[in-house]
Amino acid sequence: MTAEEIEQLSGYMGTTPMPADFEEFWSERMKEADEIPLDYEITQSEIPSFDTCEYLDLWFKGMGGAKLYAKFLKPVSDKPVPLVLQFHGYPGASRSWLEQSSFAGMGIALIAIDCPGQGGFGEDIGGFAGTTVTGHIVAGIDGPPENLYYVRFHQNVRILCRIVQQLDGIDLNRVFVNGGSQGGGLSLACAALNPDLINRGAILYPFLSDYRMVWELDADQIAYEGLRYYSRWFDPDDTKADEWFAKLGYIDSKNFAHMIRCPILFGTGLADTICPPKTQCAVYNNLNCPKKRYLFDGYGHEEIQDFDDMILDFFGKERAEL
Repeated sequence: MTAEEIEQLSGYMGTTPMPADFEEFWSERMKEADEIPLDYEITQSEIPSFDTCEYLDLWFKGMGGAKLYAKFLKPVSDKPVPLVLQFHGYPGASRSWLEQSSFAGMGIALIAIDCPGQGGFGEDIGGFAGTTVTGHIVAGIDGPPENLYYVRFHQNVRILCRIVQQLDGIDLNRVFVNGGSQGGGLSLACAALNPDLINRGAILYPFLSDYRMVWELDADQIAYEGLRYYSRWFDPDDTKADEWFAKLGYIDSKNFAHMIRCPILFGTGLADTICPPKTQCAVYNNLNCPKKRYLFDGYGHEEIQDFDDMILDFFGKERAEL
C-alpha cells in the first residue's frame, strides 16, 4: 500500500465484530487469573551473569498448572530500573540472550516470555476443543471462547504481571511492552488488560488483528493459515463463519485497542503481505491513547532498523515522547 492509501483508511475501524460483552468477558478472565496463587522461581541461567547484568531464568505456574518460562535480564543497579515485557513473533520463542541484552545496555531490565507450545520452553497443556493441527488462532475455536489458546495466554501474562509487581529493583512506574507481529498483538493485549502497570508500548506490524478482513483479503496464509485451514475443512460453505469470527473477536487486537491508555509507538511496513496494512489500520484507528505511527515504504514483514532505533528514545527517556 501507499501512504496515501493508508490516509484514506483513517476512518476504517475493522471488520471482525466486537463482542457485546467484550470488556465484561475480559474482566472475568482477569479475575480468574488473579485467583491463581503465585508460584515462581528465578534462577541463574546457563549464561553466566556479568558485573553489569544478571542473566536469569524465570519459571512460573500459569493457568491449569502449566509451567511457563521467560528470560529475565536485570542490569546491576543501586536504584530501581525500568522493565520491558517483550513478546516474540509467530511461531517462535524469545530471542537469544545476546540479542535481548540491548535493553540492558540502556539500563532497562527485560522479561521475554516464551509462548507455550511454540519454539521455546513454555508448556502448553492442551485441552482445546477442535483442530490443533495448524494455527494457534483456531486452537479451541469449537469450544467456548474462554478456552481459546490466546485467551489462556493473556491470562498467563496477567499472572506474569502480578509477579513483576513483586520483583525487587524494578521501577513499576516505567514498565513497557515491546513486540512485532505476534509480539505486537500480544503487547497490545497486555497493555489493554493491565493498564495500571504498563506505561508505554512499541508495536510493530501487529499480528492477531482484524481476522475477518484477513480472510476477505485472501491473506489467510502463513501466520494466518489457521483461518484458511478451518474454513476449508470445517466450514466449506461459510454457514458458520459468523459464529467463529464472533469468537475470534475476543482475541482480536483491534478490539483491545480502545482499552489502552498508555502512549503507543506504532510501525507499519507498507509492503507487508503477512499482516496486511489495512488490518493494522484497524488497530491504530481504534487506539484512543497518545499514539504515533510511522510508515516504512518498501518494507515488508521484516526487521525495520529505523523503528528499532526509535525505541531507544521512546523507552529511554523519563517521559514518553511521540
